[in-house]
Amino acid sequence: MEFKKLKMLLVAGMIAATSLSADTWKYAFGEGMSDPQGIYANAFKDFIEENSRHKIELYKVGSLGEEADMMEQAKAGLLHFIGQSTGYMGATIPEMDVFTVPYVLPTDTKELDYFFKNSKVVNDMLPKIFHKHGLELLAIFPEGEMAVTTMEEFRSPDDLQGKKMRVMPGSPILVETYQAFGASPQPMTWGDLVGALKTGMIDGQENPTVWIEAYGLDDLTKVLTYTGHGHFNASMSANKKFFDELGTRDKRLVQEAANHAHKTILEEAQKLDAIGIGRIVRTNPDYKIVMLTQKEREPFKQAAKKVQQSFASKSASNKKIMEQIQRDLAQAQKNAK
Repeated sequence: MEFKKLKMLLVAGMIAATSLSADTWKYAFGEGMSDPQGIYANAFKDFIEENSRHKIELYKVGSLGEEADMMEQAKAGLLHFIGQSTGYMGATIPEMDVFTVPYVLPTDTKELDYFFKNSKVVNDMLPKIFHKHGLELLAIFPEGEMAVTTMEEFRSPDDLQGKKMRVMPGSPILVETYQAFGASPQPMTWGDLVGALKTGMIDGQENPTVWIEAYGLDDLTKVLTYTGHGHFNASMSANKKFFDELGTRDKRLVQEAANHAHKTILEEAQKLDAIGIGRIVRTNPDYKIVMLTQKEREPFKQAAKKVQQSFASKSASNKKIMEQIQRDLAQAQKNAK
């Protein structure tokens, strides 16, 4: 506990030392500057600085510790804004695991965009839940369809029996998902992933293609498989006390900046997926890319039902979220163009 307090004090000193003025807002996120969360953060920063006298200080992944450290700092008010993948947030805000539950969100990008813009879960239910955790939810957005990279090809849950698959730490649903898929899930930070692949500590992992290509994960495995089980999603939120104390004009500025950044990343995320797989095909022509057929996906979908039921059974709040998200997705399927 004393070490944890000391670490927080050191981080607070780092942040204070880089402050430019009282009008400088600090924003940390869990990826690099050119990654989706970085693209969102830079679009947010540009809008704020072009339309006000405020400045935004950006802290990319690793600058202020791991994902859990950034969350602590945001809740404590040391950070004004935080960008974080929904997969990491399940430990803090269990309802956020709904975005990790397999075979819930669609793979169709138009349906996905409509959902994130119009969902009652995203725009009404989750903001109220975030308030209880001292945060103001400003956006949730997709970064790309999940792809699974492995050393050996798989076509069914039976093929994954006993395979050690890295999953993001902090999300019980990710562990349950790969258990349901037949594998042995291994929660592990991003910083440990590459070394684990190189040494054979794990047999595979999942990420969007933009991450797989950018960080050379295709060079460390032999097969990339699209199972259609989900997307990698991220959120952006503000410290609630900070947000509540803003004047009407600045609140509107922050919300408009979030809307601008959201529109930017929805357009860019689709490009990044295509760019990632395109580069893998060009630079690693011997790498095997597999798209499971609908028939091959069916056993995974059946296995996923247990995970969906598990999420809904964890709390009354989870149950309401799952029921509403199904209604939201039905509307997205009906209205997306």
